[in-house]
Amino acid sequence: MKVLGIDPGLRITGYAVISAEAGTSRANGIKLLEAGVIRTSARAGIAKRLKKVYDSLSELVDELRPDVLVLEKLYSHYNHPTTAILMGHARGAVCLLSGVKGVPLISIASTHVKKAVTGRGHAPKGQVQRMVQNYMGLKVLPEPPDVADALAVSLAYVFNKRK
Repeated sequence: MKVLGIDPGLRITGYAVISAEAGTSRANGIKLLEAGVIRTSARAGIAKRLKKVYDSLSELVDELRPDVLVLEKLYSHYNHPTTAILMGHARGAVCLLSGVKGVPLISIASTHVKKAVTGRGHAPKGQVQRMVQNYMGLKVLPEPPDVADALAVSLAYVFNKRK
């Protein structure tokens, strides 16, 4: 099974594709196929930025053919509604991609992602990065944090699927 995890953002969108063999233990049988970020410029305007996110992820889906696309459910802190709205735009591009490409879309709450990866639903970003590094056998912390978040959401899906 190939899982494409996405951490949507208008400025930086993190992505990670992992493969997971069925019936293996929690950390075994998982391979990192590709991970990175899509960066957009605020000067480009929202339409061009969303197109870049969509087109870049579309190429990734065409190349690696994931079985499922996973992202965190939208969450907004009442002090930062604009951030949630901007993330919602990028998330909408991802949802459209799922529909156009026919790849099933799964949304997981951020607390469930953190709990699956660290054991704590309110773990700090640094702890998530270190656990992702550990699970994936990476020599260095996944940077920027958007990549770690995309890997974490992918791993959370796989871990929950195996239960």
